[in-house]
Amino acid sequence: MGLFKGLFDNEKKELKKFNIIAAQIDSLSLEYSKMSDNKLKAKTEEFKKRLNNNETLDDIIVEAFATIREAALRVLGEKPYYVQLLGGLAIHYGNIAEMKTGEGKTLTSIMPAYLNALEEKGVHVITVNDYLAERDANWMGNIFKFLGLTVGINHRELSPQEKQEQYNADITYTTNNELGFDYLRDNMVVKKEDRVQSRGLNFAIVDEVDSVLIDEARTPLIISGGSMKSANLYITTDKFAKTLTKDKDCITDEQYSAITLNEEGVRKAESYFKLNNLYDVNNTVLVHHLNQALRANFMMKSDIDYVVQEDKIIIVDPFTGRLMHGRAYSEGLHQAIEAKEGVTINEETSTLATITFQNLFRMYNKLSGMTGTAKTEEEEFRNIYNMYVIQIPTNKDVIREDLSDLVYSNKEGKYNAIVNSIKERNKTGQPILIGTIAIETSELISDKLRKAGIKHEILNAKNHAREADIIALAGVKNSVTIATNMAGRGTDIKLGDGVKELGGLCIIGTERHESRRIDNQLRGRSGRQGDPGISQFFVSLEDDLMMRFGSDKIKGMVETLGLKGDQAIRSGIFTGGIEKAQKRVEGANFDMRKQVLEYDDVMNKQREIMYDRRNQILDSESIHDTVINTIKEYIESLVMGHIKGKYIEEEEKKAILNNVNENLFIGTINDLKKLKGDNESEIIENLSNYVLKIYEDKISVLPDNIKNEFEKAISLRVIDTHWMEHINTMAHLKEGIGLRGYAQTHPLQAYTIEGFELFDNMMNVIRQNITIFLIRSNVEINIERKEINEGKIYTNDNDSSSHKKKPKVTGNKTGRNNPCPCGSGKKFKQCCGK
Repeated sequence: MGLFKGLFDNEKKELKKFNIIAAQIDSLSLEYSKMSDNKLKAKTEEFKKRLNNNETLDDIIVEAFATIREAALRVLGEKPYYVQLLGGLAIHYGNIAEMKTGEGKTLTSIMPAYLNALEEKGVHVITVNDYLAERDANWMGNIFKFLGLTVGINHRELSPQEKQEQYNADITYTTNNELGFDYLRDNMVVKKEDRVQSRGLNFAIVDEVDSVLIDEARTPLIISGGSMKSANLYITTDKFAKTLTKDKDCITDEQYSAITLNEEGVRKAESYFKLNNLYDVNNTVLVHHLNQALRANFMMKSDIDYVVQEDKIIIVDPFTGRLMHGRAYSEGLHQAIEAKEGVTINEETSTLATITFQNLFRMYNKLSGMTGTAKTEEEEFRNIYNMYVIQIPTNKDVIREDLSDLVYSNKEGKYNAIVNSIKERNKTGQPILIGTIAIETSELISDKLRKAGIKHEILNAKNHAREADIIALAGVKNSVTIATNMAGRGTDIKLGDGVKELGGLCIIGTERHESRRIDNQLRGRSGRQGDPGISQFFVSLEDDLMMRFGSDKIKGMVETLGLKGDQAIRSGIFTGGIEKAQKRVEGANFDMRKQVLEYDDVMNKQREIMYDRRNQILDSESIHDTVINTIKEYIESLVMGHIKGKYIEEEEKKAILNNVNENLFIGTINDLKKLKGDNESEIIENLSNYVLKIYEDKISVLPDNIKNEFEKAISLRVIDTHWMEHINTMAHLKEGIGLRGYAQTHPLQAYTIEGFELFDNMMNVIRQNITIFLIRSNVEINIERKEINEGKIYTNDNDSSSHKKKPKVTGNKTGRNNPCPCGSGKKFKQCCGK
């Protein structure tokens, strides 16, 4: 309670401050309305000069907001309301502005975007899809252009050079996915001029912030490449899974969508695959594929979790109902579903780069957002992103009537009652929007309405091309629209003539979503800007939410009442019970997101180290001093790894010299034995000087530009190769770390400790391989840096990057049987040595 009291007090205090500033902005309205266009436009340069003269954004905030408010009126004919000023101030100060549907969030965002763009550090306005990004950029962009600012739209299909231009604009509109993949790709390029985000991450305004930072936070962004050749194993394990019975052969946890074999299932698997022990260490790959086959066959549902289109499996966004083209389930689940549905199996790939949305957005210097529904998740926003949710008052009072839920004993009775309700309201001409969670439900309701002779439109992921046209007519008389949750984002349903007199738009929810926010979004389609409206949810005890999380108390009460067919009960007690079930799901989902973040925090520290190192290589004119230090560090670790006591024994010295000779091919043991030194520091210094002299002599004949390119090409290639391998090693570590709990070991703690041990080992291997490749390789004049990916980089947003030529790095004949320095995995003589 103390936490919530603190949040409430903070919100009240902030709104009081915003009201004072908003009143000052509003007082300038008349003065600015009398300015000529030229004088108003000149304000932009005036503000920039004042900022360059050590004034702050707080010094100019009142005038800047007043300027763009007047510009919006002249360009669009729309002047932000007083409450929109409050929303803009909440956003500028790094908060989430919760504004009800129809209150004009898009127009609200122009004020903080304009103010912060005056610093010329870049402002990113982030939306959930390409349509909204382009719509808002072209719509609101005219206001910014009127005031002399530049506007960019970051499309997926743009070239790196075109993306650079968009990111260099004063204000850039982009989707969260494209922003994330651009960040990852920027940390894979081999030349600094190929980076698209040259200014870094300064200020972000995230539209539908709960969707981006909460709903999508469970799934990390992944760039992958390199086929793992495992399609046949997916087909085999799928065939076995189809021989099983879910209830008899498996243990399931519906709450967490988990499934595994029970004792009978294990016995059948051992018989099917002719194994003595399924869980022998040699069968770990098979067990992994088996688990994914079980999930695909028994937990993942067609037309709910995914659809099959044109020989492809396409994921359905559970929160919006939209198709997520180019996205793929990770860890082989996507391939398991492809095997289940009998479509072409796309080979599983290795992960080249990955990051969570939580860690991506926490990199911004200032982060803010806006949405109609965020208050229920305020604790998570505060803990993870350090953002408060500020509820902005509506411009006009909300008069929509939200009825208590109607509860039925079974789905069939519920659906019949929904159709009867639609019939009655449709007779009056009142427009109706029916919200469904799944494509399957939307098509079932559509079929029932068709049989009842009720004309209607259906909007789901299979029919999204006409979305704008369907939604535009959803508020006119006699319209009946069935929509999955995709209708709840970025759309504005305006009432047709005479609809207010009929009671406004009627919202019918066919079941409760696992998140209260999604239900509130559906309700919010009605009753905008003081319009009348009504909302009603229909719930049955057979709904997924009630089956998984519904309380026994509710079920007992319904059974006691003996409800049958389309008989229902409406009670605040039942509605409260359903909301408790939703809170349980929200808590479980928060725990999942928190766990994803905790594990990614381990990777994030390592990611920062690696990306900083890459950027130093890319941004430095020369990395020769760094290379020298790398060679010294390698020699030091080599010597220290062979010393057991205070003084170096002859056998230890011999082992050190043998190791140097075998790895570096720089002489014979007899030559190296001439090095003097009885303690570790002397040996390290003498051996380092010996190796460095050989290296310096080798590259002294090269022009500086060739030497620099040679050292950068080798360093980047080695770093990228081992970083990619490390990402996959960490993924495998994470996959099995949960079992440590059975041994009374905290899994996250074990993952952290072992992860950093793996990281330290990787850094040692990187030092060793950079030294070996620099010493052993010969250089040709046309050396070229090469990205780590072979063939194409595939991302879960369906992007790709072309394969480049191999670097012209060759080795001495004495190393022809060793791994090729290009990282292909082949021997040198079979690869570049040809």
